Amino acid sequence: MGLFSESVDVICTEEGLPQAVNWRGNNYQVCTDPVRWYERRNWWAEETRAPLGTGAGLVDHEIWRVQLNEATGTDAGKFITLDLVRYVGSGRWRLVRIHDAAPTRAVEPEEAA
Repeated sequence: MGLFSESVDVICTEEGLPQAVNWRGNNYQVCTDPVRWYERRNWWAEETRAPLGTGAGLVDHEIWRVQLNEATGTDAGKFITLDLVRYVGSGRWRLVRIHDAAPTRAVEPEEAA
């Protein structure tokens, strides 16, 4: 698993769920239900002050874990799992974690030999 920050383009459903991701020129489709949670951020290390009444997006990050499938090209059928942050104020998305995807099926012992 890697931890970093890189801009990505995300297309969402009408309900606001991630549906497709464009990352490094590749288009991926969300292939399972995305999972959302919130993480605290060290806003005091990144901001000079917190304006009165500011809350959403300042204290917490909205994180989405999505499993993606690149439906075309040489990697068709390959899955990748990413954690994405959506910034509430701007609506921008950033990739913050890359996870190793689980294998699509177990390899039978006779296939492994």
